[in-house]
Amino acid sequence: MEKIKAMEIVEQCEKELESIFKSIDKIALKNQEKVLNAFKEVSVQLTNFACSSGYGYDDMGKPKLCSVYARVFGTEDALVCPQITCGTHALTLPLFGILRPGDTLLSITGMPYDTIIDSITGEGNGSLKDFGIKFEIVEMNGNQIDINETINQIKKLNPKIVYIQRSRGYSARDALSAYYIGDIINQIKSVKPDVIVMVDNCYGEFTEDKEPTDFGADIMAGSLIKNPGGGIAPTGGYVVGRKDLVALAAGRLTSPTLGNEVGSYMASYYPYFQGFFMAPHVVAGALKGSLLLGCVLDKIGIESTPKAGEMTHDIIRSIKFGAEDKLVKFCQLVQSMSPVDSNVVPFPWDMPGYNDKVIMAAGTFVQGASIELSCDGPIRPPYICYLQGGITYEHVKLLAIATLEKLG
Repeated sequence: MEKIKAMEIVEQCEKELESIFKSIDKIALKNQEKVLNAFKEVSVQLTNFACSSGYGYDDMGKPKLCSVYARVFGTEDALVCPQITCGTHALTLPLFGILRPGDTLLSITGMPYDTIIDSITGEGNGSLKDFGIKFEIVEMNGNQIDINETINQIKKLNPKIVYIQRSRGYSARDALSAYYIGDIINQIKSVKPDVIVMVDNCYGEFTEDKEPTDFGADIMAGSLIKNPGGGIAPTGGYVVGRKDLVALAAGRLTSPTLGNEVGSYMASYYPYFQGFFMAPHVVAGALKGSLLLGCVLDKIGIESTPKAGEMTHDIIRSIKFGAEDKLVKFCQLVQSMSPVDSNVVPFPWDMPGYNDKVIMAAGTFVQGASIELSCDGPIRPPYICYLQGGITYEHVKLLAIATLEKLG
């Protein structure tokens, strides 16, 4: 397709999306106010950006950063630090910190994301299973949690943790709204008030004006190189929730006797504070970009979810190609549109933590940062590409134009 025609289609999509774009702007404003108020309430100072060494006893940045996160997410406590290597690491901290031999973990959103499965069910690798922790799942009914079966299994299994994955992972379903998760939590707690509800919040932060912890989630975790890092945080993860549960997660990160009291960081905390402050705006741009691309793909007959024009509750767009070569071609296009390593041509490979070959396009400033424009997909039918991020809306718009030119 010629570029002029491609731009006309993109501009038409923007007109069609004006109303939902305004809704996203309102969400961003509410979230920005929430973050700004948290910074003011805990009195973030220039000195909080300073580095520390050794045990980190004099580290003033991390405690202040944790306080900001706790206020924004409406929780008793937070663990936020660069030593958490990724989202999977962040999720394992409360799982291994809270669960004990003989306990049951119940996932009510089907099988969790590929990278965490072996941490739960692997054998001989130090998994939860190796420690005698049982794992059961309740499959979803399309985009809905099967609440009746969930309640049946809670009564039957008496699980210690009920696990909810907000984003779609490598499945075809849509992400879950925080409001919907809140309704599910209320129904669960009415049956078993003492059960711990844990939410994997990766890709979901700031996509709505509320978070699952605002609706009673006991513990929640995510990655700083996704939404809350704002495209600036170079590494790290977070755990927020009840004070006793966050303490157990911190004990897993360091040791039970030390928890969050130690840990130094020789680089500045500046990108963590600024990234979190910018996150509501960056996430809003990523959401708009996802909706724009969905509209463009719909115009040329390529199926993707969320459906064109529908509000989304994470920053991921699932694009169904139906053939390996088409999936690979699109990922290569995304890489070629990247600001970093645009000359690199990605191919499927055996990526650590995944059960199938994976192709990944990630020409990002922070390696693998999925708040930046990137995509990946397992090489298995129906050959779905999962595109996420975009630290500027304009970057995703340029990809939309290029998609029409190359694939239209």
